[in-house]
Amino acid sequence: MKKTTLLNSHLSAQVASLGHTDTLVLADAGLPIPSGPQRIDLAVSPGVPSLLSVLSALLTELQLENVTLAKEVITASPELHQQLLTHIEQASAAQGKHITVNYISHEQLKHNTTQAKAVVRTGECTPYANLILRCGVPF
Repeated sequence: MKKTTLLNSHLSAQVASLGHTDTLVLADAGLPIPSGPQRIDLAVSPGVPSLLSVLSALLTELQLENVTLAKEVITASPELHQQLLTHIEQASAAQGKHITVNYISHEQLKHNTTQAKAVVRTGECTPYANLILRCGVPF
């Protein structure tokens, strides 16, 4: 049995398949998921699992160079926005490489999900709780 934090077999396999510059979308329960990327649906009920709990697990195994957020999260969900920035800063320190945070419109974020390798749907019901995670390299 796997010992690390990320136990979901579908999510773990997807993470293992990602390469430099590949993207993975971490989504709330309402984000429309295009037909192209693999859909990994973790949602059980409203709030379960939370976006932050899934992000925490992903950050134990992903090397990131960039995170993209919808600019609307800043004003619509300021508490979540600050929690996301804290998680990203901690991940940046843990991996020893800076993770850049970019902001785009929610409409552009939805459009950009079409290029992702996978979209991970959580039970999160906070407005604009969506991230595009761009993979880096650990060397």
